Amino acid sequence: MKNSTLLQALAVAALAAGCAAPRGGADYDALAERMARTAFRTQGIAKVERVTAIDETLRLCSAADAAGRPLEPAVAKRIEQDNLKTVKWPSDGRFLGDWKKGEQIAQSGRGQTWTDKPDQANGGNCYNCHQIAREEISFGTIGPSLHNYGKLRGVSDPASPAARPIVEYTWGKIWNAKAYNACSNMPRSGHMGNLTEEQIRHIMALLLDPASPVNR
Repeated sequence: MKNSTLLQALAVAALAAGCAAPRGGADYDALAERMARTAFRTQGIAKVERVTAIDETLRLCSAADAAGRPLEPAVAKRIEQDNLKTVKWPSDGRFLGDWKKGEQIAQSGRGQTWTDKPDQANGGNCYNCHQIAREEISFGTIGPSLHNYGKLRGVSDPASPAARPIVEYTWGKIWNAKAYNACSNMPRSGHMGNLTEEQIRHIMALLLDPASPVNR
């Protein structure tokens, strides 16, 4: 559930429980945050702020979702431009790492719970929304299949100049998906610190290396 959608649900629950009726959107937001801070607690590395921290992108997208209509095109474009500015490109210029490590990251859903250690690497949880390899029989369908991701896009040599646009787009999409689709359901993995630069480099190899099971 999106952070702001969760907060809205908490506000409705508060009203149902007999709390004073708020006057408008700002009152709902304040009530929802109070409810969240009452219902959740910080424990270990799991912080309450993960639930209550709502930036403009999440706020506008959740409002559009609640209203049952897409964002105005100009607003969506501005959100995408703002998020694109947050993308951090590889510090050493290398986009691809080891696809075998990338597969392990993509298939791991661990991380960011109160029982996890601060120095424990997070998983990418990619399988929860995407098919990754042809052999898989269980995968999420919120996102499109990633099978043959690089092959379908003509990336036979990720280091070639011709592949550069796809390579850069893929990196940016993993780092901050909302840079390309304002209200994308895909996590902003790099921007939010869910994955490190090195982890993203390995996932890039999983998607684009011709030797990867994704492209075989």
